[in-house]
Amino acid sequence: MRAMILAAGFGTRLGELTQLRPKPMLPICGAPLVRWAVLWLRAQGVREIVINLHYLGEQIIEDLGDGSALEVDITYSHEEGQILGTGGGLRQARRLLDDGKGGPFVVVNGKILTDLELAPALARHRAGRYEATMVLREDSEGVWGGSLAEDQREGSLATFLGETRPGAAAGPAMMFTGVHLMQSSFLDRVPPEGEQCIVRTAYRQLFREDRVGAHIHRGYWWEHSTVERYLQGVANVLDGKARLAWAEAPVVGVHPDAIIEAEVELAEQVYVGPGARVGRGAVIGPHSQIGAGASVAAGVRVERAAVWPGVQLERDLCDAVCTGA
Repeated sequence: MRAMILAAGFGTRLGELTQLRPKPMLPICGAPLVRWAVLWLRAQGVREIVINLHYLGEQIIEDLGDGSALEVDITYSHEEGQILGTGGGLRQARRLLDDGKGGPFVVVNGKILTDLELAPALARHRAGRYEATMVLREDSEGVWGGSLAEDQREGSLATFLGETRPGAAAGPAMMFTGVHLMQSSFLDRVPPEGEQCIVRTAYRQLFREDRVGAHIHRGYWWEHSTVERYLQGVANVLDGKARLAWAEAPVVGVHPDAIIEAEVELAEQVYVGPGARVGRGAVIGPHSQIGAGASVAAGVRVERAAVWPGVQLERDLCDAVCTGA
């Protein structure tokens, strides 16, 4: 099965963070989000991956290359000029996603981290012979305005953006995770030009034909669209809330190549990357990450914060991100 990681957004809600990095390159305990997505797909058996690029996309290419170092094959779909949106981006990449055998492909938003097992979702998609299947979850935070629901008798989508099909046995209100399975033919429903949202175009049409599958994910999921959500995402990983069996290295603790000077206080929920240096008497944690090659000056306190790779931190940092800018 092939996959596409959506990585072309601007990430405007992250403010100055995305002046330096595109959102999928936000580092989380040793790897940027887009790399986590590739590692997750590989763990699910996916070896051919397409990534769409726009804003600062060269950083993604620099990190992942052609994927050979990760034992996958990565192809890039470049969006020049106007950004194309989810539907337009998929439409442009269609030839790269179609395996010529009529099989489905998986799509994942490059701003999320999840421990979803794809096999059950794929089984639901195939059993229902759906054109597209959305992976849903409960809106446990109560901030997403759950407007979707599964038909508890059929496994299809019963409620879409608040509209419920007549006669459907709609379950609890759910939200969309940004992970879906689809057939290549589904992209025929995306308008042929310009920026398009696949939910409000192709999915709206397909829902009214009762041909959208629904799969409920009850494990870990988090998206990182604001500074607060980014820092909470780091904290979640450090607390062990995400099952990341496919991690390339430990996501909690101090890397063997890091230098920790005398009298440093380290909380349990910290990540200190390779080549990082923490000066004498510094206090690190809880819920803090120090990126690879970064340095923290003597006596500095870092709490609920992220220090990006390669930067120098000279003052206390709390509930914030040090980007080096």
